[in-house]
Amino acid sequence: MARRSRANIINDMLDSIQNKGGRIRQTHLMYKANLSHNQLKLYLEDLLKTEMVKKVKNKNCSYLIITDKGSEFLEKMRQMREFEKAFGL
Repeated sequence: MARRSRANIINDMLDSIQNKGGRIRQTHLMYKANLSHNQLKLYLEDLLKTEMVKKVKNKNCSYLIITDKGSEFLEKMRQMREFEKAFGL
């Protein structure tokens, strides 16, 4: 089985958040995106730094929320995949 690229992992993370209504708890994201705890920390740090995701704290817990920039990334990735399919790549 081929390893996922960095872009594919980020795509999977953002897609998981979007599919849960735009917000998800960190542990749920780890399972949905099929990541280890260390991988999650590394990629999440990048997503927060690039403002594709933001953390929101509630009374009881904190959530990760996809931003407009994160949604735009997902849309561009979808367009790239369609482009690759159109040319048989």
